[in-house]
Amino acid sequence: MSPLAITHFTMTSCLGHGLAATSAALRAGRSGLKPCDFETVDIDTWIGEVEGLDAVQLRGDLSRFDCRNNRLALLGLQQDGFESAVVEAIGQHGADRVGVFIGTSTAGILQTELAYRQRDPTTGALPASFRYAETHNAYSVADFLCQHFGLRGPSVVLSAACASSAKAFGNAARMIEAGVIDAAIVGGVDSLCLTTLYGFRSLELTSHQPCRPYDQARDGISIGEAAGLALLQRDGPAASMRLLGVGESSDAHHMSSPHPEGRSAQIAIRDALAAAGLNADQIDYINLHGTGTPSNDAAEGKAVQAVFGDRVPCSSTKASTGHTLGAAGGIEIVIGLLAIRDGFLPAGLNVARLDPNIHIDYLTQPRPGQVDLVLSNSFGFGGANASVVVGRGA
Repeated sequence: MSPLAITHFTMTSCLGHGLAATSAALRAGRSGLKPCDFETVDIDTWIGEVEGLDAVQLRGDLSRFDCRNNRLALLGLQQDGFESAVVEAIGQHGADRVGVFIGTSTAGILQTELAYRQRDPTTGALPASFRYAETHNAYSVADFLCQHFGLRGPSVVLSAACASSAKAFGNAARMIEAGVIDAAIVGGVDSLCLTTLYGFRSLELTSHQPCRPYDQARDGISIGEAAGLALLQRDGPAASMRLLGVGESSDAHHMSSPHPEGRSAQIAIRDALAAAGLNADQIDYINLHGTGTPSNDAAEGKAVQAVFGDRVPCSSTKASTGHTLGAAGGIEIVIGLLAIRDGFLPAGLNVARLDPNIHIDYLTQPRPGQVDLVLSNSFGFGGANASVVVGRGA
């Protein structure tokens, strides 16, 4: 694929609002996870909750979109001059030439959960104030962004589990390369809800302590929420970061478990490198999917070892942010861009002893150093996989 400019990027998570807070936390090796105190949830686990969402207010003309997920999207837009950059791109290209490609998994399900508490005791009817299409519906976040900016270009929400927002970069790139659009808002937004927390608990995938990706005693995930956004353009200033390659695959090995040898993950990684025209040894850092479950980390570790050996430094930042599900790919690509911009390699936290059966160069402490090329992995349920390569501009 032809390199595309990433002219602006931002993220908001439990590490803080915007890039400065995120970079400071990552370079200090600080986690944003805390014991779960979300809503009425009674689960012994840890979460990554974004501060201040209840205070976010949508514009009056967009009040029908009000839900936790869209408030998170708006909070994300308001950081690092991102909103102004989008307005500038619309002025340059036109409202019909800027697209929206967002990944999410549970979207605004929390709004439905809250509405169910207000059902009519006789009929069971949901309250008249509940608006499914603008809140719970997976497309609502893209619709909200289009309405917020007055966009008329193509808009898509991808819900491919934890690979959702990484795949959004591939969709946007293909639209730009096909000449349909000149720029796109790309990334992911996913927010906490009871369905997610109780659902993963029912699968016995939540840990009772902060998650420990790649630790020998890892035992599950810590669920988080986040918004990770990038402005992707056909052309941009020479110094802009670059989207260099995207690889996608699906082996449909199992509804929730990855292929034990990471077979399909290897395909996504190799395809991303091939699309970027790079060899494995040229990558400076890999942001692993690394959820902290025994099977995921073992399978990804085998895939990474098969392609890179133990020569490329890598880590999972989910011990810092939590697993933000449909937003994970988006924020982890942004973390890769931060590593390039700020000159550091993030650490994988909470590791007491690395799994001796996984033979990769896993970082347990943040490290300063020049980073020019980053690969980010996002692997979802059912073998939905995406790997993305980003790099430094001229």
